[in-house]
Amino acid sequence: MDTVWILILLAIVMVTLFDFTNGFHDASNMVASVIASRAMTPAQSVFIVGFFTFLGPVLGGTAVANTIGKFVLLDDLPETLSLSVVVCGLFAATAWNFLTWWRGIPSSSSHALVGGLAGVVVVAAGFDHVLWGFSELLQGRVTGVTKVLLALLVSPLLGFWVGFILHRLSLFFLRSASPLVNRELRGAQWISTAALAFAHGANDAQKSMGILTLCLLLGGQIESFVVPMWVIMLCATAITLGTISGGWKIVRTLAFAIYKIRPLHGFNSQLTSGAVIFLASMIGAPVSTTHVVSSSIMGIGASERPRAVRWKKAREIAITWVLTIPGSALVAMLAYGLLSLFGLV
Repeated sequence: MDTVWILILLAIVMVTLFDFTNGFHDASNMVASVIASRAMTPAQSVFIVGFFTFLGPVLGGTAVANTIGKFVLLDDLPETLSLSVVVCGLFAATAWNFLTWWRGIPSSSSHALVGGLAGVVVVAAGFDHVLWGFSELLQGRVTGVTKVLLALLVSPLLGFWVGFILHRLSLFFLRSASPLVNRELRGAQWISTAALAFAHGANDAQKSMGILTLCLLLGGQIESFVVPMWVIMLCATAITLGTISGGWKIVRTLAFAIYKIRPLHGFNSQLTSGAVIFLASMIGAPVSTTHVVSSSIMGIGASERPRAVRWKKAREIAITWVLTIPGSALVAMLAYGLLSLFGLV
């Protein structure tokens, strides 16, 4: 077996592992509110989330995959070098996911993937091998890293303010409702949970689909950037298995450490997050489920009782958001450096 095939197989393994960690990282984002509001048991929530997460990438198209798979330019590099670069980026993103899961900190798998890939490409091939998109932005086109960063920046702001406004409206219309309305809201959370899981699968699994398709293209296994069906099914399965495994450490952070969640909070958070993420998927914008869900909970809490929001914990999460891209980039650079030191690239 030649080196190219070994690297392609290694890339498949790393994509699968990254998708799995993405799944159990983001499972906590989706089930935290329904568990905290007692709308579902952990087993029920994981089943619903797992099923609809699988449907997301299967039925959600490939717009996000096209964005992620084309923001690094590696086609002019030797096959072994280009594939090694992608593997280092995937390793960094996966390692960052494991680290933040171990510490129980909600972080962005999307940020980790972008940071890991951009960092190692700059070191291995130069700044000109990353499609930054700055000049295109001046011409009115949003593409490359600019599109990714804008999506990752705007989506949590949308999550916060949409959650804030939606919760204010809900409080107004339900101001005369009896406590029995909580039973209806818990039932409605079954629908909102399914919608959020579908949106999550349609956006997050596509990132792995895009990277794996890029590897197949670089390795000469496909002639153009078209996501094969087996790649879609592999990534859908990996992220679903990760989702079923769950990230219960992060559940505690999102469900209890930011704001005390009741049925109305949970429903509004899921409705907000699902709408923002699904809209992003339709326009090919990769976003972070973690960012959107966390910010929506903050917005809902701020709209009701700002002083009850645990802003210190929110600040810790925000710091992790800021550190993720440079942190994963550094890990990817170190991984590439080790490979170079031993003459493997």
